[in-house]
Amino acid sequence: MKHPVSGLARLLLDFETSGREHLPADGPYIVTANHLSLVDPVFVTAGVGRLVQYLALDELFGQSAILDKMMLYFGSIPLSRVRPPLGALKKALQVIERDEILGVFPEGARALHWGERTIKRGAAWLALATNSPIVPCAIKGTEATLSLAEPRVRVPSIRVSLHPALYPDSYTDREDPLGAMMDDWVATMDNELKHWQPRYHR
Repeated sequence: MKHPVSGLARLLLDFETSGREHLPADGPYIVTANHLSLVDPVFVTAGVGRLVQYLALDELFGQSAILDKMMLYFGSIPLSRVRPPLGALKKALQVIERDEILGVFPEGARALHWGERTIKRGAAWLALATNSPIVPCAIKGTEATLSLAEPRVRVPSIRVSLHPALYPDSYTDREDPLGAMMDDWVATMDNELKHWQPRYHR
């Protein structure tokens, strides 16, 4: 079933998606996107066109009632930065076991620009643990609203690009399967984002 935010984004904003043909036709998968803004989950979901449930740092909750409601609406799973995230990982595994879509931001938190943060391996761990593919997703334009560079609410032009899925079976014979899978994810994202200059770049 299509998520209603997909149609609203196209109707109300300068928003475009490319690469939906790369989304797996059935079964669960993990959408893995770069992270610029608090609204990234909204537009990644719009790009995919179906409900995506996200792992989100628990420190994001409690700052704004509107933001809390938005994150709960999108099925966010609070992830602790300071404690072992066992509960969050259990809930993430349950999302995948229900053949639903999980969203992960491997940078771990919002960045000013691509390449600034160390990439986390959690998405690859979940993929290999459940034999579910990772779908790389590049998002551009959200740096202009509710971001580290631009904290105010604006109405930017947003582009979401979905790329061919990375399947765990291709990595099980590697010396470091998690690292190899995330290296390929970074290479895919680099091809689109490495030379892209965000509008708001301090």
